[in-house]
Amino acid sequence: TTELIIHTLATFLLLYKLFLLTLKLAVVMWLLTYVGAVFNGITILILADILLFAVPPIYEKNKTQIDQYIDLARTQVNTTITKLQEKLPGAVKR
Repeated sequence: TTELIIHTLATFLLLYKLFLLTLKLAVVMWLLTYVGAVFNGITILILADILLFAVPPIYEKNKTQIDQYIDLARTQVNTTITKLQEKLPGAVKR
């Protein structure tokens, strides 16, 4: 009976994680519909191509400043996630 309970809980945990991943995908796809409504597909490809070749030299030139701001943003995000997980019942801990 204990094995059955463990297996059932593991199954529910997996289903919960899959549900959250599906929900995240749905939100991203919903946001992309608004991006697609504003820009044509070829425009998005051209902008991605420009960014692909422009970002690495800019990063190499300003590496220390960019890394500092990335660390600051990462700290803020982790703090916010921790606060939300403490307030939300049943939140998945990382």
